[in-house]
Amino acid sequence: MWWFLIISLLTLLYYIWQKLRNLGKKYPVCLPHLPILGSLPYMNSCDQAHIYFTKLEEKYGHIYAFWQGPWYAVVVSKFPLAKEVLLKKGKDFASRPRMVTTDILSGSGKGIAFSEYGPQWRMYRKLVQSTFSLFRDRSSLNFEKIICQEANTLCMSLANTEGQNLDPALDCFLAAVNVICQFCFGNSWKQNDKDIEIMMNFSDSIVKSLAKDSLTDIFPWIQLFPNKQLTLLKENVKLRNKLLEKKIKIQKEKFKIDSVNNLLDMLLKAKMNNNSHLTQEPEITDEHILMTMGDIFGAGVETTSSVVKWSIAYLLHYPQVKEKIQKEIDQKIGFTRTPVLNDRQQLLHLESTIREVLRIRPVAPLLIPHLACTESSIGEYTIPKGTRIYVNLWSIHHDPTEWDEPEKFKPERFLDKNKEQLIMPTSSYFPFGCGPRVCIGEFLARAELFLFLAWILQRFDLEVPDDGELPSLEGEYGVVYQIAPFKLKFKLRKAWREAQLSA
Repeated sequence: MWWFLIISLLTLLYYIWQKLRNLGKKYPVCLPHLPILGSLPYMNSCDQAHIYFTKLEEKYGHIYAFWQGPWYAVVVSKFPLAKEVLLKKGKDFASRPRMVTTDILSGSGKGIAFSEYGPQWRMYRKLVQSTFSLFRDRSSLNFEKIICQEANTLCMSLANTEGQNLDPALDCFLAAVNVICQFCFGNSWKQNDKDIEIMMNFSDSIVKSLAKDSLTDIFPWIQLFPNKQLTLLKENVKLRNKLLEKKIKIQKEKFKIDSVNNLLDMLLKAKMNNNSHLTQEPEITDEHILMTMGDIFGAGVETTSSVVKWSIAYLLHYPQVKEKIQKEIDQKIGFTRTPVLNDRQQLLHLESTIREVLRIRPVAPLLIPHLACTESSIGEYTIPKGTRIYVNLWSIHHDPTEWDEPEKFKPERFLDKNKEQLIMPTSSYFPFGCGPRVCIGEFLARAELFLFLAWILQRFDLEVPDDGELPSLEGEYGVVYQIAPFKLKFKLRKAWREAQLSA
């Protein structure tokens, strides 16, 4: 019996110590919770996470906490609080939680997207940023030329299917993946390459697997038992790694240290310098390189192709918006040349439409979870070290106190009263995040979205398929907020066709 008394006494002392330790500290209101299970029995797993968190906001406020099993988590749903997390105290909350699924995807926290905040993450991010600068600054083959090449290929492919009921997913994916492939390897895939369809399938499967709120991420010991979801994720990551390793092997044979032309060259050069003890940077291994490549493809392909599809879907629902964009293209560009990035300040209706799509259907409704590196605070509340932070971007982008009729698709909200200038109606808009963990490829993504859509709308009218069914605007929750598959018909515009015949 004495051992029971000792355990009880120790438990009481620990409880008293916790109370004394937390004197004077204020914590966010917390959902009900139980030992071991945390708040899980009290949470609705049927709703999409961002929608459910938004509903909880009505009861618990703009910042509240819950327990994911043994893990303490906080949800932030108001812009000033999100700004504090991401920007003002960005370094305090710049890390990532280690989870079973993301460890599988990232080789146990290697690369950029899911790695912990520290020297390794800073080094790889710096190398990627240096490669972005290389592509932006050089004149021979810069991002604009690459995107325009892929936009041309995309339009030629769509023209070959004119009048057919077409799911645009594969064509959009190919265009986006080849921009990233040029960035990473200096080459691209052909349209009939079997690897493209394989890549699209495993990419889609990975996005969906990471969205399942796997119990394995909450209770890691569950992975000791058979788990179909985890097995599928491992198989898809294995497929991804095999495909990227094949590309890396080919490019390695062409590598010259005095000629850096893409991200792989940049990483291989850094590895050689690292191994030669010319720098004091963290270790660079083949696995680190592979995971960094995987991150760039994962972040740069599914996201861009998904937003292009969302944009097409909304234009099918709102043909009057499409007509405004095309009228502006006809007036500002015409048919004697193709759109370029400098046209962004002229094609205001297109640019405002892209901004509205990114608002109403954000790429990542909860961003990627952050982790408190140290004890800090959000507003008046203490946030313990190790807290998982969810920024509910969906709620912020649909906040009726910040946005007029937020549930409605209104591109004109990003234009001034005279429709002559782009504006930002509220500061509560950050579709690519902000702060230390801001999307590293934001510039590239915005350029792709503008050019792909400008090229398409200059040449094609978008029509509903023969069955008259419009795309569903209810998304499928995931790390990337995806649109359900849909079909439409691309029809060459009469004015474009006539201009080509007379050229």
